Amino acid sequence: MYKRILIATDGSPLSDKAVEHGLSLAALTGASAVALKVVPRYPRSYFEGGMPVDTNDVKRIETQWGDAAQAMVDGVKAQGDAQGVAVKAVIAKSDLVAEAIISAAKKHKCDLIVMASHGRKGLKRLLLGSETQHVLTHSHIPVLVLR
Repeated sequence: MYKRILIATDGSPLSDKAVEHGLSLAALTGASAVALKVVPRYPRSYFEGGMPVDTNDVKRIETQWGDAAQAMVDGVKAQGDAQGVAVKAVIAKSDLVAEAIISAAKKHKCDLIVMASHGRKGLKRLLLGSETQHVLTHSHIPVLVLR
């Protein structure tokens, strides 16, 4: 049925649920998995009055974020190993989370994307956006969404 499943995670409890379901589905179908965490770049302020941040500090912070993300997907890999699922742990550095998810799914030739939706509505959705909605509407790869 499925050969390779991309499992997107952000470390939230809801995302952990998506990881569990994605790994279970991979085990059930004999698929391999790609665990993905998208890491944003450090925001830079160009507005008047913004505090300039030292380049070394930015690099240090981005390295910390990358290390934490790698530990997160390595944890998913360990969960997969325990279930007999081959998992590739991947991080992507991008401010465009949904696009990074779609791009990774294409790059790794995934035939399903599993991710969580926080189910934001109204003003929260307008202000915070919906990465899941963007993936659903722009990906040609099927998406399994957990709430």
